[in-house]
Amino acid sequence: MKTFYSHGKLLITGEYAVLDGAKALAIPTKYGQEMQVETTDKHGISWTSLDERGEAWFEGNFILKENNFIPKEDKTNDPTASRLLEILNAAKDLNNRFFSEEQGYKITTKLEFNRNWGLGSSSTLINNIASWLNIDAFRLLEKTFGGSGYDIAAAQQDSAFTYQLNQGQASVLNSHFEPDFKDRLFFVFLNQKQNSREAIAHYRNQPRENINILTEKISGLTEQFLKCENLEEFQLLIELHETLISKAVNLPKIKTRLFPDFSGSLKSLGGWGGDFILATGGQEAQQYFRKKGYNTIIPFSKMIL
Repeated sequence: MKTFYSHGKLLITGEYAVLDGAKALAIPTKYGQEMQVETTDKHGISWTSLDERGEAWFEGNFILKENNFIPKEDKTNDPTASRLLEILNAAKDLNNRFFSEEQGYKITTKLEFNRNWGLGSSSTLINNIASWLNIDAFRLLEKTFGGSGYDIAAAQQDSAFTYQLNQGQASVLNSHFEPDFKDRLFFVFLNQKQNSREAIAHYRNQPRENINILTEKISGLTEQFLKCENLEEFQLLIELHETLISKAVNLPKIKTRLFPDFSGSLKSLGGWGGDFILATGGQEAQQYFRKKGYNTIIPFSKMIL
């Protein structure tokens, strides 16, 4: 049996703008996904996906027929099966000598986080499959989900890093991001998962004339986030970043829309409107969110690797 593991991800700065070349700050999370692969004498792939409680949330069987994976059972209405087939067939195309109609595999994946959290259930899977088949995870992402690729970089890193695209080539540089005021930072799940593809499509549909200015400003803010030495400055940087992205995507800031009376600062992470936000403050600030029904609150030190 072979075991593969990938870290989850959070994009601290550069959401949306990273697609156009802005330097972004990203962190791998302590939560990730494991994948175990066993060879069997049964034709095809037997797949089981386990959630963070160890309970199966997806099971399926796929066979290779005429050099293409197809479901063994009728799963035409199952979006998970369809996406998994897309990944398997794209992976097969990138390493077409790996699979054969005679060889079988039993694959079990295990998430360490709720799959609705948006920490990378897809990117960790992509990276694990790529590691198993010895193919380029970034190419596999490009052939399936798309996006900037920072989430694949996070799956492979063990510390904070900056991520920047330049003519399609990714620059990944290790960085130190563990501010002295980290005990005043925490993450709040907004009780809904954001669709990354829809978020990117919305961004792409906005006016493009000031994209270069946006990417330059966001890149500069990323550098300032890394150098920031006190909470007051950090909160100012959050406000500046939120203002820039709000204008770029033509959406209200999360604080304006949902938490106008919150005393600290709030920053959306990734696609706006769902998943986690970064908040500043102590226990009283965390209690503010619990009173509003947001009970998934993770301190900075328990989230980042």
